[in-house]
This record gives sequence, C-alpha cells and structure tokens, in this order.
Amino acid sequence: MVPLEQVVETARSTGGFAWIGLHQPSTQQIATVAEQLALPPLAVEDAVMAHQRPKLHVYDDLIFVVLKPVRYVDDKKVVDVSEIAMFLGANFVVTVRHGDSDVLSRVRTELDGGSSELLDHGPSIVLYRTADLVVDDYDEAIDRINADVDDIEEKVFGSAETDYSKRIYTLKREIAEFRHAVLPLAAPVQRLADGSVPGIDQEVASYFRDVHDHVLRATDAIEAHDRLLSDVLQADLSRVSARQSEISLQQNEMSVQQNQDMRKISAWAAIALVPTAVAGIYGMNFDNMPELGWKYGYFMVLGLIATVCFGLHRLFHRNGWL
Repeated sequence: MVPLEQVVETARSTGGFAWIGLHQPSTQQIATVAEQLALPPLAVEDAVMAHQRPKLHVYDDLIFVVLKPVRYVDDKKVVDVSEIAMFLGANFVVTVRHGDSDVLSRVRTELDGGSSELLDHGPSIVLYRTADLVVDDYDEAIDRINADVDDIEEKVFGSAETDYSKRIYTLKREIAEFRHAVLPLAAPVQRLADGSVPGIDQEVASYFRDVHDHVLRATDAIEAHDRLLSDVLQADLSRVSARQSEISLQQNEMSVQQNQDMRKISAWAAIALVPTAVAGIYGMNFDNMPELGWKYGYFMVLGLIATVCFGLHRLFHRNGWL
C-alpha cells in the first residue's frame, strides 16, 4: 500500500489531486488520515458522528462540506437519507460516506471516464459533481413523493370509507426528513455560486448557480407537498369524523327503535297478563267459589277482563307505548 503522504505529495508535484474515500469510519480509522492531512478536529468529529445538517465551513486553506443525498425506496414507500462529508484541500479530497448512497461512485466513474479538462479544475470539480448529482436525486425523489401525494389525495376525496390518516402522517414524516436534507443546503450552495468561497475554482463556481436553482425548486416543491398533505389530512379527519357521527346517529336511532319495540312488547305482555291471571284463578278448581254458581258469573268475568284490557290498552296508547 502506498503511504498517504506519498500519494498527496505525488498529486501535488504532478498538479493533480488525491481522492481518499471512507465509508462509515470510526474515529480510529480516520485518525491517520486526519493527522497526515491536518484535518480540523471538530470537522473530523462531525464527519464521523454524522447526523449533521448540510453546511459549508472554511478552515484556512481547507473546505469542509456536508451534503445529504436522498433516494426513494419503492418497496417501503419511504425517503432514505444518507450523508456525505467532504474535506477539500489544494491537492486532495477526503470523502466520508454514511448510508447507501451511490453518488460518490457515480462521480468517480464520471471523472475517470471524462476528459482531462474536468480534472484540471481540481477538487472543486468533485464537490460540484457531487452536489449536482445529489440535487438531481432530489428531483427524482420529489417526483415519487408527488405520485404518492396524488394517490392519497385521490383516495381521501374518493368514495372509499377507509381512514388514511396513518399513511398521511407517514408521508408528512418522510417529507420532514427530506426538508431537513434540502432546506439548509441553499445557503452553502449560494456561497459557492457567488464565488465567495476561497479555494473553489471560479469557473466551477459559476456551475453552482444551476445547482442553487435546483435546490430552491426542490425546497418549494417540498413545502407545497407538506401544505397539501396538511389539507388532505384535515379533509380525511373531517370525513372520518362525519362518518363516525353518522354511525353514532344510526346507533342512536337503532337504540330508540329497540326501546320502542321493548315498550310495545311489555305493554302487550301486561294486557295479556290480565286474562291469564283471571283464568289461572278460576282454574284452581276450589269447591268454595260462590260465583261459579251464579247465573251471570261467566259473563261478568269476561266483561271484567275486556274492561281491564281495554283500559290498559288506552293507557299504554296515550303514553306512547302502543
């Protein structure tokens, strides 16, 4: 293995630059590189720990940049956010990658197969091509999110009675993570486009204007999607609430109907109890029942039963039970 110092020295003497790529290194793994290239300790710590916001810092003759590539995962319907930290010196580039982004490999392939004029711009061209591909991937992810938002909007305002609030919350969370990757990038790219960052080739600096425009468009699209999802969520919650109110009203109507039915059954049972009770009394067959020998006893009992039953019927009908 060629010593790192020799690689950098060779790059310096030939007018080229060395590219050292690291993938999720530990503090010990990056320590040698940091020591030999005099990388700022705080920037090295940020690069190792990851979970940084997109940013740009200038340390004397060294530039530290953090970018957040994203990719849309179709099978999970989520936005996967990775991270790239870059150290740019006069004759070297150190990249620290966290996550599954293939941006750096695409940049390396492009530069290896491109013209030597690209490499003449030095480390600046690596930063530009990396930022450009990162922002291009933003556009692709936004297109996929746009399809998801359109789909959920169509379902919410369609005839389906399903509650889509969980899916909407998931989309809003993905958009929030996406926003954290995009919004802070506008200011660093603006500085690069203005040519105010020392060490960046002035010709390359002008290329960042297009990158900056893409970042602004991505920001606007993300904000628009978030607002639309908020409106869709509100509509979904209102629709679900209305549906629940309708169900509750139907249940109340059923309860009222059941109560009415129970009152009717109870009323008719009370009326039927009268002849049943009277018949039960005269069915006991006691010898000493004087009215059994009375000429009009039978008709008197039938009249009493009819009168009581009629009176009960009128009473229940007046009270709304029948």
